[in-house]
Amino acid sequence: MEYEILYRPSYSLLRIKMEKGEELSAEAGAMVSMSSGIEMQTNTKGGFLGSLKRSMLGGESFFINTFKAFEPGEVTFAPSLPGDIYALDLNNQTIYAQSGAYIASSPQINVDSTWAGSKSFFSKEGFFLLKISGTGKVFLSSYGAIHEVDLKPEQKYIVDNGHMVAFAEGIEWKVRRVGGLKSTLFSGEGVVCEFTGPGRILIQSRSEDAFLTWLIPKIPKKS
Repeated sequence: MEYEILYRPSYSLLRIKMEKGEELSAEAGAMVSMSSGIEMQTNTKGGFLGSLKRSMLGGESFFINTFKAFEPGEVTFAPSLPGDIYALDLNNQTIYAQSGAYIASSPQINVDSTWAGSKSFFSKEGFFLLKISGTGKVFLSSYGAIHEVDLKPEQKYIVDNGHMVAFAEGIEWKVRRVGGLKSTLFSGEGVVCEFTGPGRILIQSRSEDAFLTWLIPKIPKKS
């Protein structure tokens, strides 16, 4: 399986070239195009309860599409929002991602939702995160460009909760206020996620919440 990410970072398009017999899993609705020699099947990966949990708690689709190449060809994918696509190679590893970040992966990769604990109460991500684990390739999407930050042991890093995309297993994190109560209420930042290394975190250069805050007041209201 070969891939390339085109038109990044604003309007990224993922193009995956598949050899005969290869398979690929993807979020329902993410496909843009595919060759005629590739067949798509829709199923509930992980069974009914697993799919229901991933859909209701993790913000992903109830169904997963599986693409199988009966002859060499390509499939292209794009996220629902304008932004970047990021590729990871997992080797019996686990990452945690925001709801809606998953776009496609090798079929051996498991995508589940996991309880984030009470520390996430004020986080944009809510109580649940996507838990992505296994061995193979994973493709994540973001709103805006993706920026990597590699943390050293015990290094702390602050990320606005609307800009977090994913982080490696083993990184400690918590949600806290920015400064005092006045800063929390009036700075425009609210609460943030504090990460402690070692490990890599991925952040997005734009925030959906910030965009909606700008957009909604400009929408004409019915008289």
